[in-house]
Amino acid sequence: MSASIDTIRPRSEAETLDAMRAALADGNTLEIVAGGTKCGLGHPVNAAALLDLSELAGETAYDPSELVLTISPSVKLAEVTAMLAGSRQRLAFEPPDLGPLLGAPAGQGTLGGVLATNLSGPRRPFAGAARDHLLGCRAISGCAEIFVSGSRVVKNVTGYDLPKLLAGSFGTLAVLTSVNVKTLPQPEASATVRLPGLDSAQAVQAMQIALGGPFDVSGAAWLPTSIAAHLDLPEGPATLLRLEGVAVSVADRARMLSDKLSGFASPRLLDRDHTEHLWAGIRDVRPFVNSPGCVWRLSIPPAEGAAVLARLRATLGDIAAYLDWGGGLIWLNIPSPMAREVRSAIADCGGHATLIRAPASDRAALDVFQPLSPGLRALNQRVKVQFDPQNLLNPGRMIPAGRPGQPD
Repeated sequence: MSASIDTIRPRSEAETLDAMRAALADGNTLEIVAGGTKCGLGHPVNAAALLDLSELAGETAYDPSELVLTISPSVKLAEVTAMLAGSRQRLAFEPPDLGPLLGAPAGQGTLGGVLATNLSGPRRPFAGAARDHLLGCRAISGCAEIFVSGSRVVKNVTGYDLPKLLAGSFGTLAVLTSVNVKTLPQPEASATVRLPGLDSAQAVQAMQIALGGPFDVSGAAWLPTSIAAHLDLPEGPATLLRLEGVAVSVADRARMLSDKLSGFASPRLLDRDHTEHLWAGIRDVRPFVNSPGCVWRLSIPPAEGAAVLARLRATLGDIAAYLDWGGGLIWLNIPSPMAREVRSAIADCGGHATLIRAPASDRAALDVFQPLSPGLRALNQRVKVQFDPQNLLNPGRMIPAGRPGQPD
């Protein structure tokens, strides 16, 4: 985001529409922001003006009994979380706050930014991704046309599911002006079963057993010694299994899970306060916030987590990394991007590697997102042309100008 370009701050959907129409008429392009905490995600945007939605107002409709919240996407995620907590509800996909990781203040990210980037936390394999909780929206396409898709009910089968398409499009297809998101009750209790001392291969094996059993695990991660210590877990590497729900059920499942995994290590139980602090750190990638270098996010089959880590270490040496999603997600911190080496490590298992943090020069030169097959690249281009034929919105964010699939 450049401070030298013009900034437009609409306060309503109508003003947003006017600004987009004016940009189209003038042949200009727009970078879309709200909280501004995710400007470092994706390729750098080269736009003529900044469309800042931080002051965008809209209807707020929240009936806890309906488990649906309608709100402006410009509202800060922290405010949404506090609102839901007042009714003992939450966003089950556990949206992360990556602002500090990307050099922005904590607590400034917006709900729309999380949905536009489809960011989800440790509960992702069990509760679904951000897009699975976006029930409906109002939006303005790159053609400066308002459209409505989805609804305010959980069960909806009318029309195309455009909200799922917009989630994860990084603001390159449309500007969200109102969203309907699914909410769920907060659990009565939570706890974490900790297995100390396991290496990554043993941890993946233990996590697979836990996830394949009747324990209803809602988080499964492995932290090496240095990262565990950073999150206030001494005594070496830690394998962590989170349990949530009714208090008596959490206690029973923790006991059964501890018995099941006692052959790996002597399980220890972390209470609710420790559990919430620990998993927030895992979710927000706090161990890498103050560490220099580049950060990668690798999504792979869970059973391959330890093997991919071993290949990365064999190629890159002593790396900082930890496992989430039962082994299906690797957070990796290395001095420089080394994109070829990182992607080679996941080539055999069909994973996806996304460069989350790197200098703008590296993000401009490299494939930040996993390269697409020719068929998917052509499909993406057709979708982009349908929604934004003049490349008005966030030009270059997903595919830099001049590369196949992105208009010049």
